[in-house]
Amino acid sequence: MTTDRAVGLTREGEGPQRATLLELFLDLVFVAALALTSRTLAESLDRVGILQTVVLVMAIWWVWSVTALTTDLYHAQRPPIFVMTLWVMLGTILMAGSLPGAFSDHALVFAGAYVAIHVGRGIFLAAALRGRKAQLHAGRFIFWFVVSAVPWLAGALVTGPARGLLWGGALAVDYGAAWLRYPTPRLGRVPMAQYRVAADHLAERYQQFFTLALGDLLLVTTLTYADHHVTASHTAALLVAFAATVLLWQIYVHRAGALLQAAIEASRDPGAFVRSAPNTHLLMVAGVVATAAGFEIVIAHPTEQTTPWLAGVILGGPALFLAGRARFEYEVFSRVSPSRLVALLVLAVASPALMLAPALVAGLTATLVLAGVAVSDGIRAYGSPPEPPAPAL
Repeated sequence: MTTDRAVGLTREGEGPQRATLLELFLDLVFVAALALTSRTLAESLDRVGILQTVVLVMAIWWVWSVTALTTDLYHAQRPPIFVMTLWVMLGTILMAGSLPGAFSDHALVFAGAYVAIHVGRGIFLAAALRGRKAQLHAGRFIFWFVVSAVPWLAGALVTGPARGLLWGGALAVDYGAAWLRYPTPRLGRVPMAQYRVAADHLAERYQQFFTLALGDLLLVTTLTYADHHVTASHTAALLVAFAATVLLWQIYVHRAGALLQAAIEASRDPGAFVRSAPNTHLLMVAGVVATAAGFEIVIAHPTEQTTPWLAGVILGGPALFLAGRARFEYEVFSRVSPSRLVALLVLAVASPALMLAPALVAGLTATLVLAGVAVSDGIRAYGSPPEPPAPAL
């Protein structure tokens, strides 16, 4: 007779749940990882640096996203899940510490930590869930993360463009397998029933992580300001960066951001919503990382002329965020506000002209575009009753 060692581990219709202090503790590591990613981008502001940053952000986000779903399905305070979360935290610290050299001397540490996190998480779950059907879910995770481990580790052992190509292919395996529900030989796909999550918990986790991502923007800009002489131009750049941070938060939480829980609960296909939400939030978080890198340079060199790559990052960060926010709005309400599309157009049109202006003007332009979106949201919502979610999924 098989002993059910997973009794008390799985959350099954237990009503509302909140994020645990352990989960918030874990998130602190990701703030450091995002801040280091932004600083790395600011120091390598060219085509190669931007492509490398995309890989780094996607890897960091996937560690957090899969862990968030795991702690949504299982009790984080139970010893096996507690140990698993600490394992993820340790691996993330190694990833964060190796970020500046991930594409040079620290490649093996970065890739090895990433692989160890995902494969180790699956092993922890498989051991804890022995004797239950849920163990099959862990088995699928292990299979696909072992598959992606090959290009991750191979990429760490080569140099030049081959590393980026191999790591990009590994991320395609990780994200693609999740989207296809981890189709695994002899085990099949993850049943849709296993995507029945605690909407309140998962919505809160996404909201918390995006807020902590804004902490990256505050941290990077504040540290940069502290590293330079206090002048009128540096101070003005810091104030513009702070305004941009507040506007990003305001635009995110306006209606759709505040209704994420209700949208998941009202969705016709919660599983599809849960699989789509990580990609939507990835766009918004990537936008924040790029914005932080752009404003780091703006604060450090506010009066210098804006280079093409700097203009691309300063305006591209808000553009990425608004693109993700537009998709988010469509997921929640089955529509997209025209203000988001207009803002994206303005950012694209303004980019060439800003190459003739100081960096501070470019940062101010991006902030004013965000302000326009926030004001439009406020005007549209003024005097109107709260809009109920109408998920597209």
